[in-house]
Amino acid sequence: MNQTDIVIVGGGIVGTVLAKGLSQLTGFSVVLVDAQDSAQTDGIHPREDKRVIALAKRTVNELTAMGVPLHDLAQQNPGKIEHIEVSDKGWLGMTQLHCNDFNLDAFGQVVSLSALASLVEQHTTSEGITHIAPASVFAIERTANDAQVTLDSGECWQAKLVIMADGGQSSLIEQVGISRTQTPYNQVAVVANVHTQLPHNNKAYERFTPNGPLAFLPFDSSINGETAKGNGFSVVWTVSPDKAKALLSLSDKQFLAQLQQDFGFRQGVINAISDRVSYPLSLRVTDSLYSHRTVVVGNAAQTLHPIAGQGFNLALRDIVTLVGHLTQCKDPGDYSLLREYGQNRQRDRENTIALTDTLVRTFSNTYFPLVLARNAALLTLNIVPSLKRRFVKQTTGFAPSVKTKHAS
Repeated sequence: MNQTDIVIVGGGIVGTVLAKGLSQLTGFSVVLVDAQDSAQTDGIHPREDKRVIALAKRTVNELTAMGVPLHDLAQQNPGKIEHIEVSDKGWLGMTQLHCNDFNLDAFGQVVSLSALASLVEQHTTSEGITHIAPASVFAIERTANDAQVTLDSGECWQAKLVIMADGGQSSLIEQVGISRTQTPYNQVAVVANVHTQLPHNNKAYERFTPNGPLAFLPFDSSINGETAKGNGFSVVWTVSPDKAKALLSLSDKQFLAQLQQDFGFRQGVINAISDRVSYPLSLRVTDSLYSHRTVVVGNAAQTLHPIAGQGFNLALRDIVTLVGHLTQCKDPGDYSLLREYGQNRQRDRENTIALTDTLVRTFSNTYFPLVLARNAALLTLNIVPSLKRRFVKQTTGFAPSVKTKHAS
């Protein structure tokens, strides 16, 4: 049987960043089991994923400290978020946030998932990491002192710790006694890139419409051979399944007309759009982050609604905290250490899940008293500095969390 210290199940962006952090900072040997072949170009593997994500300020700091040169991506596509406008279509409720008011150079950075995945891989040495792809885990068996991982090929690995980073559809967590609850939102995210008449000036928008939350993130993409020059956005439009079906059936011109109607003319005319993709939304949460000789991270632990862009940022805080716990230990699967990790992550995890879920349910509702209440809340948030600071701390990743002697 093959021997290693840690097996990571899942070769997506979370698993790849985790492998880099563990090999670089802990000295443990790592096996990364990737279900997708790196040579695939079918749009599924992270190196080919067309989605765009907003990295919160703390996430940018942590990735930079881990040796991922995000400034390389910034030179190609700045994508900084310096100003955020939150509004409710047809109502007066509005909140304006500017990074200078919070002593930040930016709230975060917008990057394409494929570019980030490639960048992490380029700056991850193979020393200490065994990458197996394509392969999937058939079974996990645990004893008092180790875990035995059997791959679909029949290959077996014995490890001290198994980390599951294989996404919200992971079927392995039940094998290790961790359960997951799923709450469908009955919503679909429609994603595309657009070019606008006016420059974005590093401003992002979160607009709540009768059709659903609509996010515009500053991101200069290439559409029909023309690259945006400071006037591009990545759009995430959350709508009902029926509305999504109708939107995806429209011509580009018809789709842009509906998008313009809901977004307004804050950026002038929206004059170009890329291909559109969509995916259903639900909240998936495990009842625990750990079990005997196993840990679950990223979307496998919690899959969030894209509102406020918290999913990957929460996952990276999982990673950083876990690596911090494992930096000065002999047995990475020690149960007391895993329990301490779970306790350390509990507050931040619960607060972030509550924030995104509350925003979804509050701003995807047309019940009149609730509409009045949420607009009053937006107006209050805009004029009360202490509330603004609390909101910004949570969404940028700097909210207080439990500290332990192992935490980084």
